[in-house]
Amino acid sequence: MGLPQITVDMSEDELDKIVANATTASNFLKAISHEGRLMILCHLVTGEKSVTELEDLLSARQAAVSQQLSRLRLEGLVIPRREGKAIFYRLADERPKRLLETVYELFCANDD
Repeated sequence: MGLPQITVDMSEDELDKIVANATTASNFLKAISHEGRLMILCHLVTGEKSVTELEDLLSARQAAVSQQLSRLRLEGLVIPRREGKAIFYRLADERPKRLLETVYELFCANDD
């Protein structure tokens, strides 16, 4: 599937759909554009993690991790699950994983 061709003869409905999709994509990219949120997503690719586990993995304070998780939750990228006093997070769908694979390929794969 290729990129759409935006032309002057497109209908208003087609243009509105493209703009709506661009807005959704922009919000998604803004949500992952912070290194802390990006690292959280990287850790969640391997499976569900508790907030405490993420704090340890990121060497970050609970407040900072919770703030970043809140933004990811707001954008619909992660889903929380409560078990007693612990809160666990997992990826909401495959979009973050697919994007992280591309980011890895573009920016990290050649570091070996």
